[in-house]
Amino acid sequence: MIDPDDRAFLTTLFDAAVAAADPKKALADHLPERPKGRTIVIGAGKGAAQMAAAFEDLWDGPVEGVVVTRYGYAAPTRTIGVLEASHPVPDDAGEVATRALFDAVSGLTEDDLVVALICGGGSALLPAPPTGLTLADEQSLNKVLLGSGAPISAMNAIRKQVSLIKGGRLAVAARPARVVSLVVSDVPGDDPAQVASGPTVPDATTRKTALDMIGSYRIDLPETITRFLEAAPEDAPLPGDRAFARNAVKVIASASLSLEAAAEVARAAGITPVILSDAIEGESRDVGQVHAAIARETRLKNRPFLTPTVILSGGETTVSIRGPAGRGGRNAEFLLSFAGGVEGLALTALAADTDGIDGSEDNAGAFANGDTWARLRATGHDPRALLSGHDAWTAFNTLGDLFAPGPTGTNVNDFRAILIR
Repeated sequence: MIDPDDRAFLTTLFDAAVAAADPKKALADHLPERPKGRTIVIGAGKGAAQMAAAFEDLWDGPVEGVVVTRYGYAAPTRTIGVLEASHPVPDDAGEVATRALFDAVSGLTEDDLVVALICGGGSALLPAPPTGLTLADEQSLNKVLLGSGAPISAMNAIRKQVSLIKGGRLAVAARPARVVSLVVSDVPGDDPAQVASGPTVPDATTRKTALDMIGSYRIDLPETITRFLEAAPEDAPLPGDRAFARNAVKVIASASLSLEAAAEVARAAGITPVILSDAIEGESRDVGQVHAAIARETRLKNRPFLTPTVILSGGETTVSIRGPAGRGGRNAEFLLSFAGGVEGLALTALAADTDGIDGSEDNAGAFANGDTWARLRATGHDPRALLSGHDAWTAFNTLGDLFAPGPTGTNVNDFRAILIR
């Protein structure tokens, strides 16, 4: 079983990482100046409601607007409306929410201010299929992208060219008002244009970029999407567009800051922290094996890190699904693969999504140790078969090792911690 003290320690590190990205704390130092006219708040993401509530508490003046979040992630607000929609696959409620955001920024003047509160999850929450495509097409696109194994940058390059709201288009709709985007980053590298596919932040990707990435990653898109991309009348707006001249973009919380916060807690407990990277990408099971190799070397040979230590990392891995799949999640899959690589060793690991949800399940991630695979075999399960079938949730649920803190109200990507005492 997982040592209770190790479980408690790793949970404390996760809590510190999430607290560092607390919406109210993150927003406090980044509020724009009050405008002469109205202040309109719009937003999208799994932490958008909490960001809106925090903004209301901090803002010195009247405010109105609307944000959209995942079902079950709403928070009480006073004057900013909160809508809920489906994630990770969009639904009709998301289309309604998208229209509500466009309505909120229509008819504004140069004296008005639009504050965009953007965090991870917004891509699915804001479906807006262009003429010639339907919500069903966008749903099919999302499902294919989620199972493609492509990095988030490639997914978003494609999404932006198949949407009426992504890639800065919502900011264009707000003209002539000034738009200030306050972004909680859940993407490797903290490029704000990648968070929620950048509804208010443009980037330099074009339809050609999207088509090239489809070929590079061998993404089998629905034929309707491919035809649209090949014949679409125009690209998403580019950063040099005059529509963005008065706008501002600030990343107010990120994986880097959260990992540093967790490292401080470890240091205070007498455990030396090591941060590998806040921007690790790649196939979940492959990243798990690399982390396992580092952990083995540290545990057995006291290199490259001296023990006691906790190895920290962040980023966003992917899962390529090429056949039938069970119940998984990228953090659970990472951890099941990792556990196979450290079998028999005395160490404990936690991998979890900082928003509280790993994929589409109700857990953020799980705990594992050097006995995880042996304990699975003792229950009659074959850990290799579970890993091959993308059924890591079943593995950790069987062992009672799921980690389910519930919605956290923020999202700075994946958090991984390997404790070697």
